[in-house]
Amino acid sequence: MATILFDEIVFGPIKSRRLGVSLGINLLPVNGKFCSFDCLYCECGLNEAFRGGRLPKTPEVLEALETKLIAMQKENIIPDVITFAGNGEPTMHPDFALIIDKTIELRDRFFPNAKVSVLSNATGLDKPVVFNALLKVDNAILKLDSAIDATVRILDRPASDAYSVHHQVDRMKAFNGKLIIQTLFTKGEYKGQFFDNTTEEEISAWIELIQEIAPESVMIYAIDRETAVQGVSKISLKVLRDIAKRVKDETGIHVSVAG
Repeated sequence: MATILFDEIVFGPIKSRRLGVSLGINLLPVNGKFCSFDCLYCECGLNEAFRGGRLPKTPEVLEALETKLIAMQKENIIPDVITFAGNGEPTMHPDFALIIDKTIELRDRFFPNAKVSVLSNATGLDKPVVFNALLKVDNAILKLDSAIDATVRILDRPASDAYSVHHQVDRMKAFNGKLIIQTLFTKGEYKGQFFDNTTEEEISAWIELIQEIAPESVMIYAIDRETAVQGVSKISLKVLRDIAKRVKDETGIHVSVAG
């Protein structure tokens, strides 16, 4: 089982496959995962493996970020992006919206050309404060691993029994295109349940939803690190490129590929 956890509030900068030089912000416990999904492919492991741990307080987050930005400025290290990611779902932090506002202020002061990005599973979109905060960032990068509820329940394992792809897509459409969809393609088996979001049925249904959402762009990628459980397979770069071409041909939407 993977247990790759970010042990700092602010980490990096790192070279991201999708975002460039990225300074990361972890709003979750540094010693455990805290998420509304429990994805089989998560590098942080499964939710059940980690109990306890506290969320960092807002002043801690802002102080850590400002200190890091000052140091980077002195060293002439210029980030392409400041990214909210870390050990779970960043929008679950109770001060998420306030932290976004303050981060934008700090970005404008130190590195005004850097983008502010949030990697989110989109389960918090029913909360107006979360939705409005995501509208303020440069890149709201929201997960949509499948158009089929049954696949999401096996692969992403949402905590809420009320989760539905249809409802999630309705909330995504409310962004009026100011979002990026991210999808991890994989296949495998876990505890006797098989999953494969690269089948024709899956891809056709997923592309239909991409067309409905009409995002600025789509990011598709394959596993690059250790996964939470065994039995999760890496999809080839050729398959990803074929999927990307279909999206471009059928919707006209740009797709970036990370194999």
